[in-house]
Amino acid sequence: MEKKFIAVYITARNVKEAEKIAGVLLEQRLIACANIMPIRSAYWWKGKIEKHGEALLIAKTRKSLYKRILTAVKKNHSYSAPCVNALPITAANPDYLRWVEKETRN
Repeated sequence: MEKKFIAVYITARNVKEAEKIAGVLLEQRLIACANIMPIRSAYWWKGKIEKHGEALLIAKTRKSLYKRILTAVKKNHSYSAPCVNALPITAANPDYLRWVEKETRN
């Protein structure tokens, strides 16, 4: 059962933007749940190392919904190349996965 589900790791400019994106994904029933937390990031951008605060959004969903999630995030994100990575769920509480399945689109 776990192979049908993913956690989508999304970074955003700040908590406000992450909350906006989570709201869009929840309203469209593309995700069942989102966790949002402030983080510090360091990365290469346009030839130099950048360091600043961002927000991390982890969304639980069905693997089959990833492409729609990517489209929705890109439409509502301020970055030109947002991080929207699907992480496989290899083991999970079956009761939780049934809930994720129930709360997301077919």
